[in-house]
Amino acid sequence: MGTTEQATAPEPKYWHLRTVLLRAIDSEFATGQVIPNERELASRFGVARATLRQALDQLELEGRLVRRRGIGTLVAAPRTAVPVSPAEEGWPGTGRDAAWRIVDCVTAPPSAALARALAIPASEQVHTVRRLRMTGSQVVGTEALHVPDSAVPHLPGFVGDTGRGRSVLRQLQRLELAGESRAVELGVAEAEEARLLERPPGTPVLVVTTQYAAQGRIAALAVSTYRADTCRLTFGQTGLVEVAPVGAGLAEVRTAS
Repeated sequence: MGTTEQATAPEPKYWHLRTVLLRAIDSEFATGQVIPNERELASRFGVARATLRQALDQLELEGRLVRRRGIGTLVAAPRTAVPVSPAEEGWPGTGRDAAWRIVDCVTAPPSAALARALAIPASEQVHTVRRLRMTGSQVVGTEALHVPDSAVPHLPGFVGDTGRGRSVLRQLQRLELAGESRAVELGVAEAEEARLLERPPGTPVLVVTTQYAAQGRIAALAVSTYRADTCRLTFGQTGLVEVAPVGAGLAEVRTAS
């Protein structure tokens, strides 16, 4: 059997236009500047308005453009660096605690998948603390922190959702952190995450899953979801390693020289 070359799929028109627009934005416009309207851009580049909208939508998803009602389409600010290293974070509730805001805390039996991830019986209750990661007044991430009841056995009985969440965090901090493992992947925001992030469902996000170990067991599992259009994640004390989306379904790890 002879060898054959794999056919290369033609580049969609909107994707080629997206690349052309990106070059024009980088060379002609500053951060916060309003770019020309759709009619002007379609005329300048000789494309249909529908193709132009697809390209603009893509650049908005990538965080390069932002639309403001009554103003127009602006060049977005560079992504905000969000440290997620163990040195910066430590136990949830320590380190950069001021950057997090508790939404609520729900106690319920775990799903089968969560019970396996925490290595606990399906009958054991799990406290799930939901938090928002803030940069100034902007929400850049959400987190669901799952903590088995056996890891924090002395919670007060009569407190509100946020008070119970604070109690869970305080008890975690009393344990000696034995280690943690972290994984990062590119995903999309589901309905509830999208609502908390103030973005449409399906928005690209960076998902960081962290397992915390203490006393010879998994003491907590955190699933943190960050907006891929407005932030980049940095690892290590110097923040020299960055993870950023580079296209649909792809993520890039970059190391500064």
